[in-house]
Amino acid sequence: MIKINHIAVVVPDLEAAQAFWVEALGLPLERVASVPEEGVDVAFLPAGEGEIELLQPTDPESGVARYLEKRGPGIHHLCLEVDDLEGAMARLRAAGVELITEQPRRNAEGRAYAFAHPRSTGGVLVELYARRD
Repeated sequence: MIKINHIAVVVPDLEAAQAFWVEALGLPLERVASVPEEGVDVAFLPAGEGEIELLQPTDPESGVARYLEKRGPGIHHLCLEVDDLEGAMARLRAAGVELITEQPRRNAEGRAYAFAHPRSTGGVLVELYARRD
């Protein structure tokens, strides 16, 4: 089973971005968290069964900061939730998809995740999340 978990949008300033996403569009701001291992601050905005994540780089050497510098603000990645992360990764490898994350990582909440490289996905950075039990 696959479902959209979140869509991540890179922004240069979380507070300024909220003028559109929260104030104009009306999405609720659930929380803001610092994710030092990824070099970002994240604003979580629930939207239907998933959420929009606004990513502001905090480390100029992070992948998100390099993305913002090269491409400007906009959609950074699509996150899909899968029942079996390791099985999904094996299926992608068998299909010739290049994975950025060779072994699943764990975020601060303990959820396992991995990334597929845009070179193998038609230009979209795809994150896979293990489904929560």
